Amino acid sequence: MSIWWSLHLRREAASVPLARRLLLGTMETAGVDPDISYDLSVALSEACANAVEHGGDTGHGATSEAYRVTAYLDGEKCRIEVADSGPGFTRSSPAVRRAPSEAENGRGLCLIQELADHVHIGNKPGRGGAVVSFDKILKWKKDAPLMAV
Repeated sequence: MSIWWSLHLRREAASVPLARRLLLGTMETAGVDPDISYDLSVALSEACANAVEHGGDTGHGATSEAYRVTAYLDGEKCRIEVADSGPGFTRSSPAVRRAPSEAENGRGLCLIQELADHVHIGNKPGRGGAVVSFDKILKWKKDAPLMAV
């Protein structure tokens, strides 16, 4: 069975827990193992927080007030994509470096890479903006209602 949803969210801090709760609720309803759900929800929170913080200055004198989150639970995998309309990354494949332990921010992309099985970080083609997508192989609770067959 496949489940997917997409949200168009305002670039406000309150949108981050909304996206996280929707993902956790979807995974709980489907019967995904809670540890996998938690890992993906933390990764999603980090990606959303980055979109809220960095995804607004388009570089053309305007700002973007929204970003998009899309989640796919398909078979044995969950894929999540967070896309904004900001300036994007300055390099096509940004290097993800560990932040110093005393740093208050700068750990999000590294944390996403630690929690997900596969991560792609780049720019949207043509229109500008950043895209962070990641996926993880799902584990299921025993007798999960929507378990992949």
